[in-house]
Amino acid sequence: MITHILLPMLVGLGIFLTGMKVMELALHQWAGSYLTGLVERFTRTPLRGMLIGTGVTAALQSSSAITVITIGLVNARIMTFPKTLGIILGSNIGTCITTELIGLNLTKLAFPLLLASSSVWLSTLFPWPIVSRRMRFHRMLHHIRSLSLAVSGFASVMLGVEVMQTIVPALQSRGLFGWFVEHAQRSILWGVIAGAVLTAIIHSSAATIAMTMGLAAVDAIPVELGIAIVLGANVGTCATALLAAVGGSKNGQFVAWSHIALNVGGALLFLPLLPLLHESSALLAANPSGQIAHAQTIFNVVCSIIALPVCYLPVLRRIGTKTV
Repeated sequence: MITHILLPMLVGLGIFLTGMKVMELALHQWAGSYLTGLVERFTRTPLRGMLIGTGVTAALQSSSAITVITIGLVNARIMTFPKTLGIILGSNIGTCITTELIGLNLTKLAFPLLLASSSVWLSTLFPWPIVSRRMRFHRMLHHIRSLSLAVSGFASVMLGVEVMQTIVPALQSRGLFGWFVEHAQRSILWGVIAGAVLTAIIHSSAATIAMTMGLAAVDAIPVELGIAIVLGANVGTCATALLAAVGGSKNGQFVAWSHIALNVGGALLFLPLLPLLHESSALLAANPSGQIAHAQTIFNVVCSIIALPVCYLPVLRRIGTKTV
């Protein structure tokens, strides 16, 4: 069990999370300061905040990071609570980019892509004594270095998914999936709980969803169960925001709780509509992993659009509007 299940799972998860962190840091290094400036300038209305939150999260590939940064800005009294509402909605939409890319089934290209992007990144480390003094060349070198590192991170994410998929035969031979699927068919809440707990432990909904997509791709679990796990993963990701708000200001805690309300409320809304969500995603993709990716996107987009008018309520617009 250790050799065929635990070790590949831990190695694959480690590669995945490392790739996510490398991609996040590289993208932040490439455009982080510029995007932070945009967030501070264009959050006057919830709609603007949602658009900016979507773009920044899609660029940095981490909704948790955006939420934590937002809580930090509110705790530092740089941003008021009403301005964060749109960002929270947009962060949920922007994070779908990762799962949509994984849903394209690019795992076979992961290793060649990693080699190519790593080679480009290494070439930027060579000393360029004469031309590097030119500001234009220096900026171009910075862009190439950051983007090639981001591509390397994405390739590592794909490679991690491929490694995690190798545990499926071992799990099937031990009957663990049969037991889990049998209980999940009695109550789909099993899938929601599993997704929430796993995401809360590893602090990455993308990792949980990627594992789920990998298992569905090889018919280890039904798509509907995979979508239930996705709903749970969106609930579990709130743990990061809750931890970030501990010991912070009351307004920072409001940000965390608004994030929790959005994801938990969305999960409760979609749970009875799970078959409909499955049918809708099946219209957009034939393969199981693509269906789960599209279900994640539909879930987050619909929840954010439904919650957007609530952000304009006067009672919410008055909370914590004083800054120093």
